[in-house]
Amino acid sequence: MERLLQDNEQRPQEAYYRKVQLPAGDLHVYASDSLFAGLDYKVLDMANNNLQIPGNRYMSYTPDVHVGVGTCIGTTAIWDMADGYVSPSIVGSDIGCGMRLHLTNLHRDDLRDVKLRRKLVKAIERHLPVEEQARGHFSDIRLDHIVRKGLSGLPKKYVPDGYTPRKATSLTRVECGKFGLDESYLERLPETVYHRAHRQLGTLGNGNHFAEIQYVEIDEDHRDIAEQWGLSDGQVAVMIHSGSRAWGGAVNQYCSSEIVKMMSRRGLGTADPKLLFAPLDSESGQMYVNLMYSALNYAVVNRHLIAYAIREAGQQVFGSKFEMSTLYDLMHNYAWEEKHGKNTLFVHRKGATRALPPGHPDNPDAYAETGHPALIPGSMGTSSYIMVGKPGGQSNYYSICHGAGRIRSRSATKRLVTMDQFRSSMRIGSDDEIVVNQRTLESLIDESPQAYKDVDQIIDSVVGAGLAGVVAKCKPLAAVKGV
Repeated sequence: MERLLQDNEQRPQEAYYRKVQLPAGDLHVYASDSLFAGLDYKVLDMANNNLQIPGNRYMSYTPDVHVGVGTCIGTTAIWDMADGYVSPSIVGSDIGCGMRLHLTNLHRDDLRDVKLRRKLVKAIERHLPVEEQARGHFSDIRLDHIVRKGLSGLPKKYVPDGYTPRKATSLTRVECGKFGLDESYLERLPETVYHRAHRQLGTLGNGNHFAEIQYVEIDEDHRDIAEQWGLSDGQVAVMIHSGSRAWGGAVNQYCSSEIVKMMSRRGLGTADPKLLFAPLDSESGQMYVNLMYSALNYAVVNRHLIAYAIREAGQQVFGSKFEMSTLYDLMHNYAWEEKHGKNTLFVHRKGATRALPPGHPDNPDAYAETGHPALIPGSMGTSSYIMVGKPGGQSNYYSICHGAGRIRSRSATKRLVTMDQFRSSMRIGSDDEIVVNQRTLESLIDESPQAYKDVDQIIDSVVGAGLAGVVAKCKPLAAVKGV
């Protein structure tokens, strides 16, 4: 595989794209020369294993690609619905993990005082549990309604804008608020899963999950779109990154064990025993798809409730006039059915974001003319991005990056990155310090910017490849992380 990485010929007219011919099939890679050259050869080994799943129609990597379990993070993989496959490994263990962005009626100048930013972070901590074993504040919500109905299963009190038609954004400005499923599959999960997942509703989780207070800088090339979306320079926004918590973890664990048994019976497999897959029309495949959809329902509600908690904290600090309207909510770990031309396809995205262009029929009504916002987080201390899909994205089935992508493991980051480097990147002690909720930075060093690729280079590759454009940068003011 290493030889292919060195010898592959690049198409000169496509500086951000190359097709790598592997023994099992073609891999499409969207990345600049420098990012491509820096890829670990293991990503090609993993791609070759993935391409051995029967009937694969297409597979690609985005520029933030890095090694994962069974499949790299940054993968798009596609099968025909008629005789295709589904793979828990090409969805990821955190099913439905994704992004949500809310726009506030605050300006950056309103948060210039670092003491006020600290006050806001402390208020968020009171409303949003961050400890791993903490219970969420939503015990009156029925979990069975959530996993069956998604956002439609929420009581009215948790959708403060949902019944004011002119302002109802939290239920409509989402990639999908309700995934239909065969509910009989829910009976396969043990009761203990319901109890644990219920406790975790409205919680961040740890690792790279976060809620971040940011301010907007509009890109001049797309100012018209930004203004149509309600963005303004200096506007304070709230970005949320989280997934399906214990519910998705239980779905992944249970279904994976069943699929392993099925693969053994049928003699299926590749050189990687952690790469799991099942025919879509098999009992194991249908079980996974339906339970995965329940986890997607949980994930979108979880992000909604995190936003609800932050809104409550904001009103506590700034008064009842504080507003938080939803810009968009979307996933980057999932698989589902999509129509591309005349073809009905089953599309997997693991660490990949869908970015539809203007006029695409799958855009929500609010974004039919512009294309929907695609939300790309940076690493802690760096900018995040709001992007919009371009027609050229069709070449990659409208998939773009999902973030910066790790270049160092957590253990390597702790070993190689100094606290001085981390403090400098967070501007600790200055007036523009990025306030964090942790008592000591040492507990967060494995999430430092030095653990990740340069998000600006990632975005440049996506833009250079013609997949999407930048509408705005979101620069961090404060971050809330799970413990």
